[in-house]
Amino acid sequence: MSEVTAGQDQPIIDRIGGKEVIDRLVVRFYERMDTLEEAQPLRALHPADLAHTTLMLQNYLTEWLGGPPLYSSEKGHPRMRMRHMKVPIGNSARDQWMLCMNGALDECITDAPARVAIGNAMAKLADWMRNTEDTPV
Repeated sequence: MSEVTAGQDQPIIDRIGGKEVIDRLVVRFYERMDTLEEAQPLRALHPADLAHTTLMLQNYLTEWLGGPPLYSSEKGHPRMRMRHMKVPIGNSARDQWMLCMNGALDECITDAPARVAIGNAMAKLADWMRNTEDTPV
């Protein structure tokens, strides 16, 4: 799994405060998805109960940001795009996802260079996850 870096030797997960911060980030991400009017179409693509989805994203981001292999030890290789192919992800879904994630990043990640590096990497991931065309970029 690729690791996000912010130009220092220390894993970015350690720079931002560890798994506790990632767990809070994911909770805030889904809270934003639940409450932001603009994110309701994206929310509708998710199950009513987000407990398992929250745990999987927490585990994925923990590993993706340089922590222990919590996701791959349970699920194997992430294959995120393949796992999401059954869900239509176009530009609007990507934008809604990034709206929620950027807000959560702003709330939870105090290290500005790390926050920017994570946000940029997540934007690339969100772009790559698109599997339908819905609106021009």
